[in-house]
Amino acid sequence: MTRIPADFAKSLISSAIAAVCALGLISSAIAQDWQPEILSDGQPNITGMWNNVGATATPVEMPDEFEGRVPTAEELAEFIARRDEARKGNVWRGFENSNGVGAYENYWFDWYWSDAVADAPALVVDPPNGRIPAYTAAAQEAIRLNVVEEHNSAATVESGDRCLSRGVFGMMMPTAYNNGKLILQSPGYVMIHSEMIHNARIIPIDAGDHIDERIKLWEGDSRGRWEGNTLIIESTNFKYVRNMRAPGRGNPPQNEGRKMIETFTFEDENTLRYTLTVDDPVTYEAPWTVAFPYLKDVDYKQYEYACHEGNYAMETRLSGARVEERGIAETGR
Repeated sequence: MTRIPADFAKSLISSAIAAVCALGLISSAIAQDWQPEILSDGQPNITGMWNNVGATATPVEMPDEFEGRVPTAEELAEFIARRDEARKGNVWRGFENSNGVGAYENYWFDWYWSDAVADAPALVVDPPNGRIPAYTAAAQEAIRLNVVEEHNSAATVESGDRCLSRGVFGMMMPTAYNNGKLILQSPGYVMIHSEMIHNARIIPIDAGDHIDERIKLWEGDSRGRWEGNTLIIESTNFKYVRNMRAPGRGNPPQNEGRKMIETFTFEDENTLRYTLTVDDPVTYEAPWTVAFPYLKDVDYKQYEYACHEGNYAMETRLSGARVEERGIAETGR
């Protein structure tokens, strides 16, 4: 059995909370009198539909204009509004004027119908410079191979495009659409359901050690616990995946030694402060943390995401690569 050492886990959690506090991201509402309902098994009631679409206008990394300083509330509001207005103002001009196949009109994206949240200048809150740590040499080589070999076979295509797993990053980070997360609870468990590729994480609460270290899983083996009104999820036992989406540049590998710690803290009855810390020394030169809010969204409806059934891109991209290979073989170009 494996367990994240308690002192190591506490240090990562403390670093994440300190970084969030330093940027002034924890709402004063935490100190108010509101308290969540307590369920029969002692868990605070986190059940509901939670949406991070408001964070989609926030860049992953710190913009140059705020490097080395914390922007004022007015600067931050203007910055996020400018980014939100710019993307909503983009007009689709047809496939012939698009890079690749294009992405249709903006009204297909849920952020087009939502208000951006001026929460922070970047999603990365630790390291303090707001930047993802550098990739290791091994990760850089894996990213290079992902580009060169992506269409060698179905096995080398990015795992989310294969409808297998978007990983914890892909499930929990803000993305272009399908940002609603359904959280359900039963005695001793929390389930987080992501609409994208219809994926569910079932997390035991206070369940002791992780599974045998020889067992590796796409999203790792998760164990949860509550500390006051904060749900803490620690994940280990990750499966090695060379090509899996992640914030930043390229799709770096997910390695077996990866550890992830997530926190969900009630700020008020309609707001969760979410943090995600990743420690993967084979991929990144240092641990790092993102933070952003999830807002309760009673109007959001999840629909079936028939990923495999609708995944025509797999056949066309692989068959296109085979056609390209034949052309190169026949013409030498």
